[in-house]
Amino acid sequence: MIWQRGSMRTIIVTGSGLLAWLLLADSTSAQTYPRTELTTQVDELFAEWDGEISPGAVVGIFMDGRIIYSKGYGVANLDYDIPITPQSVLRIGSISKQFIAMCIAMLAEQGKLSFDDDIRTYLPEMPDYGNQVTIRHLLHHTSGIREYLALVNLIGKPEGSVFGYTTRELVELLSRQQRLNFKPGSQFSYTNSGYFLLAEIVTRVSGMKASAFAQENIFEPLGMTQTRFYDDPNAIIRNQAFGYSPKRDGGYRLDILRSDVIGDLGVITTVEDFLHWDNNFYENKLGAGTKNLITMMFTRGRTSSGEDLSYALGLEFDSYRGLKTMGHGGSAVGYVAEFLQFPEQRFSVVILSNLSSFRPGRIARQVADLYLADQFSEAQASDERDRTQPDAPEPVERLTPELEAFIGDFYSEELDFVYSFMVEGSSLQFEIRGSRIELLPLSEDQFGWGRRELNFFRDESGIVSGFTLDAGDVQDLNFQKIVNRRY
Repeated sequence: MIWQRGSMRTIIVTGSGLLAWLLLADSTSAQTYPRTELTTQVDELFAEWDGEISPGAVVGIFMDGRIIYSKGYGVANLDYDIPITPQSVLRIGSISKQFIAMCIAMLAEQGKLSFDDDIRTYLPEMPDYGNQVTIRHLLHHTSGIREYLALVNLIGKPEGSVFGYTTRELVELLSRQQRLNFKPGSQFSYTNSGYFLLAEIVTRVSGMKASAFAQENIFEPLGMTQTRFYDDPNAIIRNQAFGYSPKRDGGYRLDILRSDVIGDLGVITTVEDFLHWDNNFYENKLGAGTKNLITMMFTRGRTSSGEDLSYALGLEFDSYRGLKTMGHGGSAVGYVAEFLQFPEQRFSVVILSNLSSFRPGRIARQVADLYLADQFSEAQASDERDRTQPDAPEPVERLTPELEAFIGDFYSEELDFVYSFMVEGSSLQFEIRGSRIELLPLSEDQFGWGRRELNFFRDESGIVSGFTLDAGDVQDLNFQKIVNRRY
């Protein structure tokens, strides 16, 4: 049991509480940071989450190569009331992409691959799309490869669900996709699939798991002792802050990622460790120790039509209030994170949170507003975002006998999965891993499923023979009706 009043804390250890005490003692024994008028204002930004009954966040503020302030707010483990501290370990979601990009850049520096290599050189199981997909396309999100998060959702294994998926399953799933969303290089479309495949390339080229390669070549040389690619869902992580999401009826639920997939995500770290990574962009200590690696990391993408992109290698370049910025955001199950660097000011803000509804990007900019107030050349913009969503399509009435034409089993070779359709009352439904989903009729042969659309087609006799599914990140996914299926 932990009892606290003001700054005084009394810890009473009984039975299973011993583990909680050990973790708490370990997490609160490290460095603290000086407080100033500015840090008080920073604390006020996090006040809503600075309690003993909710998940929260930890902030790290870097200036000229050192941490000038860091503090945790809220709870890392709701089971034992363990507070979040600057030493807490959290997932950083898509911020992980820059670490796998650095692995690729190091292999390029060693001459073991080239950014312009066809990915099928290392991933021969991927289809020949008729247009070469290169490593550079993966790095800059211009490959056209379908989003794997959408694909696993379509087979009833959404991220964070009880149905996990493995790296091997994901490679097989992507290798079955016979179409791209667009011609490689023709446009930018952010996708996690590219960086997942980059991690697989690192594994195959280096001869060791991508997680081990990053450990040996990035984290250990930089002294990031609390950082790693978390590719073992069963691993025990010391000082880990667990991820949570708010429940509709109040309280929080624990979010767990049951997957060994890394590349697009997977890094766990602390704000104190992240300082070493931030500093390396100014003075590179990796690989041959030259600026060549950083130059590669900073090289922005370009479409085949000549459009320059803001996205480089796991890094996005932008500006805020007239100052140049670099960084990335991230989310993974119950975690969200933000890395915001102002390179010319040698100033960075890193926020890691274990609450999915937290908005780290907004608060990172507010922290910058405090510390760089006299350096901005533009007025502070309103942080309100246009939350207007496109109007949902209006449903049309369909009679039950008309809906019966769609009853049956439909198979997708690209998903290697079957959707079974049935009519319940006056609605068309399909089943996916034991759950029933009701479809919204939009026209004679078109139905809606959230923001997805199913467009059925018929044979020469007018019999429904299949449908295409458009899920935004997955376009024109084809399903064929199974005739005379044997169970």
